[in-house]
Amino acid sequence: MTLALSAAASLPAHADAKSCGTDRTIDIAEMTWPSAAALAHIHAFILGKGYGCDVKLVTGDTVPTSSSMLSRGQPAVAPELWTSAIEKPWAKGIEEGKVVKLADAITDGTVEGWFIPKYIADAHPDLKSAADVVKHPELFPDPEDPSKGRLYSCPPGWACELSTSALFKAYDMDGKWNLFSPGSGGALDASIARAFLRKQPILFYYWGPTAILGKYDAVKLDMPPADKEVYACNTNPDCANPPGKTDYPSSPAIVGAAAWVKKDAPKIADYFSKVGLTNNQISAILVYGDENKADAEATAINFLKTEEDVWSKWVTPEAAAKVKAAL
Repeated sequence: MTLALSAAASLPAHADAKSCGTDRTIDIAEMTWPSAAALAHIHAFILGKGYGCDVKLVTGDTVPTSSSMLSRGQPAVAPELWTSAIEKPWAKGIEEGKVVKLADAITDGTVEGWFIPKYIADAHPDLKSAADVVKHPELFPDPEDPSKGRLYSCPPGWACELSTSALFKAYDMDGKWNLFSPGSGGALDASIARAFLRKQPILFYYWGPTAILGKYDAVKLDMPPADKEVYACNTNPDCANPPGKTDYPSSPAIVGAAAWVKKDAPKIADYFSKVGLTNNQISAILVYGDENKADAEATAINFLKTEEDVWSKWVTPEAAAKVKAAL
């Protein structure tokens, strides 16, 4: 399905082949999560307004988007493709010359783990690891059962619910801690926001890049190095082995593209080779959307207006001037 852009961000109906480097339509996958959606709109605006490309945003998600790229060469680009869930078919597609990696979308990798507020870490400098925190349930009392600590878990039904529950067992927390299910992602966000605003202690699972980690100064607790086999068992309800202690592995998030882009649209490929952002940078982008209830397009426009020193390094001076004029 093609998404129509608003008049304010409408893109050329016909490509300027000389400026764009191709007269082919550049379909960009707009994934369903906030960071990927915002990135899709950022790149669509820059390529449309700065390079005169014929750009279309198409709805996407990890598996259907990658499958379509591998089988049909469309969409042209997925600006934030998490390849951990499609590792084998994606590697085979690269080997067969069907798809390419143009860059790391998140240059320092995605992040998952257990977090505490920095104000708690500053007040208790001995709390550096999950093992350190587990010894002190009294510092993170459960509001409904203050005799025990509370760990805010991942929303039910998500894979991280299984891994967090397994780690709860691996750290032998039962009896002194309660594993609290927030019910939904929104409820988890609300609990975290409430604790930070009130300067209260909280131990919680979270991931990034996200608006929460961009808005609140949280410290990720150390865990033993990520062990793929242990993590795979922790997330498999049928695994016979007891839960083990392991950090959450960082998932690669890349700019994935159909192979034809590199061959037939070298200017586009060159542009995307420069667009990597750090976890913190992407989280900061999302803060605007969260605080202003802005959609992906408005979040993208805000980034382009306020972070010229970042995106201008991705483009030619001529393209930068055109983007600024369009804003």
